Amino acid sequence: METRVAIIGIIVEQENAVEQLNAVLHTYGKYIIGRMGIPYREKGISIISIAIDAPQDIISALSGKIGRIEGISAKTAYSK
Repeated sequence: METRVAIIGIIVEQENAVEQLNAVLHTYGKYIIGRMGIPYREKGISIISIAIDAPQDIISALSGKIGRIEGISAKTAYSK
């Protein structure tokens, strides 16, 4: 199956959402290339970027599940 590389940018605005986010990311762990998290204490948020190599439907499913978590915003950018 053909895969695509994508970056999912995540903003965590509610700290209590992190556990649910980590559970979702763990489920898709075999597709994740890398993860970087930056706490921005002055604003009370965390910024996370996820690099992923997966089939299009897997990326869409992961992005959708992350976006449905209350207190979290996510956007996805795809390679060509």
